[in-house]
Amino acid sequence: MTPVPESSGGAERLRLRGAGGRSRPRSPSRTSNRPSRTSSRAPRPRGRISTPWLYLAPALVVLGGLLVYPVYQLGLISFFQYTQAQVSGGEPTTFKGFGNYTELFSDSQFWQVLLATVVFAATCVVSTLAAGCALAVLLTRVRAVPRLALMLAALGAWATPAITGSTVWLFLFDPDFGPVNRVLGLGDHSWTYGRYSAFFLVLLEVVWCSFPFVMVTVYAGIRAVPGEVLEAAALDGASQWRIWRSVLAPMLRPILTVVTIQSVIWDFKVFTQIYVMTNGGGIAGQNLVLNVYAYQQAFASSQYGLGSAIGVVTLLILLAVTLVYLRLLRRQGEEL
Repeated sequence: MTPVPESSGGAERLRLRGAGGRSRPRSPSRTSNRPSRTSSRAPRPRGRISTPWLYLAPALVVLGGLLVYPVYQLGLISFFQYTQAQVSGGEPTTFKGFGNYTELFSDSQFWQVLLATVVFAATCVVSTLAAGCALAVLLTRVRAVPRLALMLAALGAWATPAITGSTVWLFLFDPDFGPVNRVLGLGDHSWTYGRYSAFFLVLLEVVWCSFPFVMVTVYAGIRAVPGEVLEAAALDGASQWRIWRSVLAPMLRPILTVVTIQSVIWDFKVFTQIYVMTNGGGIAGQNLVLNVYAYQQAFASSQYGLGSAIGVVTLLILLAVTLVYLRLLRRQGEEL
């Protein structure tokens, strides 16, 4: 029998065997097959960078004409002595610098109105969130027909103009013809005479026209929560309140934060409800908020510079809240 010679592969293994008897195969180069980072990243064409701005250009032009220019004029007038005499041309316009702001901050009524605005807006926000979240949970518990009826009723309240809703609520609480006083047996009680009762009446109208936004948004967030999570919490014996506090609320935290800040912006700049339902701010200005106060100073007292200063202060407060709102939106987008 003729012996079979060793293959070239076996001879190669013997040749690579070292002093210790271990084979040391040659590893391929690490850099030979690695693609270059600079070569894989192609430069972005300039057309792709400018294309989104071309689409946004019409909206930016409209916003510039409807927002930027009025804000510029508002800030400009706040630095001048600008009354009816200057408007009619009887007296020249004089530069006051920060005189209007000094006069505003030294006025005790401004701080009272600012405090009332903050308290009223905070109460409206808490009440709106409570009503909206409760009804959103209710929508997940009822059948299709009651759910559709509740959604249509809420959207109808949301779509009602503020002046129309204010007039309807005034009729409901009218001392002579309103059904609320008749049902409660209050006789000819005037809800708009007292300061707190008038604020309470306006609060009801603001919550009535604001809760649908919270309800629809939170309901959409609840529907996105996996059903297995809620079923597991129910099987563990958790009550509805415990499920909301320990399961739903943490998972809906980004949505709740967004609707809270949005409600703060809306309720802080309430004007129509206060002006219509309290007849321009109530007796002796007891129901004034910042927007109505600015309107009275600018148009009732013809102090346009002082009214513009109030508008700038309100704008700065709302701008700070809006920046927080946009930051939360950006953070939520990064998480998604």
